[in-house]
Amino acid sequence: MSIQQLSFAEPFFSAKYITDEEYLEIGKNRCILLNLSEAGVKIEEQLLGFFCSTVVTNTVLGNIHRAILIEHFDRYAEAEIKKLYKHIRSAWTLVFDATGLERHKGVQLWRSPKEHLGNVEVNMCYAHAVPLHVGLHRTHWGTSEFREVHTQIIGYGKMQQCRENDIATLYREDYLAPGGTHQPMYNERYEYPWHQYETVTPGIFMATEITGPQI
Repeated sequence: MSIQQLSFAEPFFSAKYITDEEYLEIGKNRCILLNLSEAGVKIEEQLLGFFCSTVVTNTVLGNIHRAILIEHFDRYAEAEIKKLYKHIRSAWTLVFDATGLERHKGVQLWRSPKEHLGNVEVNMCYAHAVPLHVGLHRTHWGTSEFREVHTQIIGYGKMQQCRENDIATLYREDYLAPGGTHQPMYNERYEYPWHQYETVTPGIFMATEITGPQI
């Protein structure tokens, strides 16, 4: 049993990595819960599935095999949001400086440090421009067994899927509000369609990756 305080989102948000907890009490503050286990997390009489997220408050969670909990995501009043974004731009890394990818050149996207939790990697990103134009892609570096989802923290976004490397071939959009995670896009061979995150408003999302065999 473990509740580990994470540092990747500090000092802007509080994040915890929870493993093998039979019960966890959630108080009146609203939190975002992302389940990273194929075993469902019990919320009252319902189960939260693998790579699914929701906002929880005033409840007791059960059967938490592996999950991430984001606290204080809604503590910033509307008047404070622009100040928060300014602080983040000075603290986090411009995504092109982190990756060097051509498709990231000129993109107004900032990335927090990555945190490594066994075969899980997690970080947050601040997307400034609307539209963002982060770039359609199908492949990810590293292991071939790669699972990734994005969870909206502040603001609104959408995941776009295309038939080709051309936004004109768009066939699906999944809209994201705070606390929401899109349905995983990979197939049984861990292949992805052409896809990208796009902004609806400036905002912050969390990228969560699982590599190698699921545990």
